[in-house]
Amino acid sequence: MDSLLDILTRIPALLLAVVGHELGHGWVAYLMGDSTAKRDGRLSLNPLHHIDPLGLLSMIIFRFGWAKAVPINPNAFRNRKLGILLVSLAGVGVNFLLALVFSPLLVWSLDQPGLLSDFLIQLVWYNVMLGVFNLVPLPPLDGSKVLASFLPRKWEFYFYQYERYFYFLLVLAVFSGFISGFISPLIVGIIDHLLTFGAWVVL
Repeated sequence: MDSLLDILTRIPALLLAVVGHELGHGWVAYLMGDSTAKRDGRLSLNPLHHIDPLGLLSMIIFRFGWAKAVPINPNAFRNRKLGILLVSLAGVGVNFLLALVFSPLLVWSLDQPGLLSDFLIQLVWYNVMLGVFNLVPLPPLDGSKVLASFLPRKWEFYFYQYERYFYFLLVLAVFSGFISGFISPLIVGIIDHLLTFGAWVVL
């Protein structure tokens, strides 16, 4: 069972990763011409604007959860296909960027184990995990929208029309351990490279 200290360092790390992810979606959508997220108050650093209480609890306990989806209107994008692609990649892009930025601090903190190093371990892990997981090409994850952005308009229409029927497939893939077995090596590999980068910066 996780210790109280582990949970207390996990929550702020998770919130930073989730808020960064959702802000990425919202800001890029705004830059592409869609102000829906801005009007909905989602261009905010306030975690309360982004978290889903049940999704947050699930992620703390099971390390799998969800946030409130950022509302977007693809028809408002100046370039619809490009907008969908960039907005879909923006969240994971922010997660990978945060992991990269904090990796040197994590390496430095490992020589002084304590609350800071525990927090940074959680922070880098959650950002890499969210980045990799959201690239899985199953609805409603970002990877499915990336895939849809390359489909011909007719197939894209069918994709969005029937995407909700794939939600069960995602849940099944998660709780069966299939996705974990697939993405875990990727997460570990990325973190190893980040630690190598962090050591290079620190040393």
